[in-house]
Amino acid sequence: MKVTILGAGAWGTALGLVLSQNGHQVRVWGHRREHVAELAKTRVNERFLPGIPLPADWSFETDFETSWVDADVVVVAVPSKAFREAAARLVGFRGTVVSVTKGIEFTSGLTMTGILNAVAPDLQVAALSGPSLALEVARGIPTAVVAASRDETVSRGVQDLFHRPAFRVYRSSDLIGVELGGALKNVIAVAAGVCDGLGYGDNAKAALVTRGKTEMMRLGVACGARADTFAGLSGLGDLVLTCFSKLSRNRGFGEKVGRGGSVAEILAGSVSAVEGYPTTQSAWALARRMQVDAPITSEVYAMLYEGKNVRQAVHDLLSRDSKVED
Repeated sequence: MKVTILGAGAWGTALGLVLSQNGHQVRVWGHRREHVAELAKTRVNERFLPGIPLPADWSFETDFETSWVDADVVVVAVPSKAFREAAARLVGFRGTVVSVTKGIEFTSGLTMTGILNAVAPDLQVAALSGPSLALEVARGIPTAVVAASRDETVSRGVQDLFHRPAFRVYRSSDLIGVELGGALKNVIAVAAGVCDGLGYGDNAKAALVTRGKTEMMRLGVACGARADTFAGLSGLGDLVLTCFSKLSRNRGFGEKVGRGGSVAEILAGSVSAVEGYPTTQSAWALARRMQVDAPITSEVYAMLYEGKNVRQAVHDLLSRDSKVED
């Protein structure tokens, strides 16, 4: 099949390698002309996946509309802040659109496929999510993810598109649950990083991850998701990976915050998007809108957006009234 990947970052590139290994024709669109020109010339995405060679038959494009005009499938791998703009420009496309971006839009509370459905309701949409570090996927290290769509024909098609021995793809009909799991775990990962930055041990992080999963599930169910989805790959699986891996951008961001770094300076120095930062604001607003208790999200929001002292935020979280475990 002809597959266009919108986004020339680490994740889009890594998924392009999986698609190439499955025999599909890959075209990559990027918004930075100099970066796209470098990719076409060197066949290495040195900025995001250094040392990983890209196939010689890949084509590269900087014109958005031209990039998908003859594609069978479009994979959207742009940052969440640019997702609505990209989605709006896909009106008229008649193939399957796969979102691999993990986020929640602040103003609407929509997930990424929610945005796609809002701006282009005729599209066949799916989400691909799960515990999947781009560098490990690019290196062919065994990985398992989940393809979700409300239409089983679409989810099965996405599964067939990506599935291979080292990249196992499961299916789910719980689209909202899979997407919320992938987005909300980034907020918990920021909190886990703060624990690392403060020098807390594994006991604290294990408790945080466990209670974080409950918080994710509580908010997800309020939004119409199934509770068991948060025990799967896009929930617990992605949560564990993102909270513990040294390669996790969100955990690393939180660690720097925990050490006293300036949020603005940390973000300015990041090569790739730290999705946990905007998602914290979106998740906080969504929890308030749905009237869901989300104490971890609330304290991360206070640290990142209100300048709350990190140690005070942790103290306030730990000093909450005792309760029955839910």
